[in-house]
Amino acid sequence: MKNEDPVVVEQDFNRSVADVWNALVKINQMRKWYFENIPDFKAELGFCTQFMVESGGRNFLHLWEVTEVVPQQKVVYNWKYEGFSGDSFVSFEVSGDERSAHLIVIFRVVEDFSEDIPEFSRENCIGGWTYFIKDRLKGYLHDNSG
Repeated sequence: MKNEDPVVVEQDFNRSVADVWNALVKINQMRKWYFENIPDFKAELGFCTQFMVESGGRNFLHLWEVTEVVPQQKVVYNWKYEGFSGDSFVSFEVSGDERSAHLIVIFRVVEDFSEDIPEFSRENCIGGWTYFIKDRLKGYLHDNSG
């Protein structure tokens, strides 16, 4: 994926801002809809974590560092992979009230990812974020509404 237009995915939820925020930043919830093997996550400036994901016969060590936090509104982290070129930031922005929330996810590449790795294609990125937000997160919040 190249440093071009960011990938943007938006979703409305019939849930409170706090519910959506907690699903985005609480590790016990993140493991249920996002990556089950995230060792830890804290919405704190400078927090770092790493975890392995296997895809296409390759291992991708995900490296995340939280770079911005506005509680109940926005969390941004740097996202790259050990041993692979490329660097990016993902931003989760939540707005709304106690009855409904709107989420905007913005994935912005700041250093090109290798074009010869299918997992790093723009199409794969769009498909991945759409799946995580519109399928996994939406389903998780719907199923855990009580």
